[in-house]
Amino acid sequence: MLVLDTDVLTIIQRGSGPEFATLTVRLRSADDVVYVTILSFEEQFRGWLAFLAGARTSSREVFAYSQLRLLLDDYGDRLLLDYDADAAAEFQRLSKARLRVGSMDLRIAAITLSRGATLISRNLKDFRRVPGLSVDDWTRP
Repeated sequence: MLVLDTDVLTIIQRGSGPEFATLTVRLRSADDVVYVTILSFEEQFRGWLAFLAGARTSSREVFAYSQLRLLLDDYGDRLLLDYDADAAAEFQRLSKARLRVGSMDLRIAAITLSRGATLISRNLKDFRRVPGLSVDDWTRP
């Protein structure tokens, strides 16, 4: 089981560039099922809501709403992992360890750990601080 971090999911959603090419080749050849988390949805949704709140022209508003629609459609086509009781318990355990990892990333790590999955992320610096978390960056050749 693979879990895509928000940074990697954004590369896939963009759909171009060398990192996208490298990542898609690896994902296509993987035997594992690929998931995203509700935390990634929250991060991206909040980002577009903030953009919308700052829109000062109708064209920027139209653009923001179109991006929200694309986001909704994209997540509708993906396998989504929830932040459930097991993930919450894992998050509490990790929080007590006082790791220097942001709370959103720690929740993504908790979901991944609670499922026994591997996280695919470009943020190895932070995620490697999480004990027991299997994490890899598939955007590098």
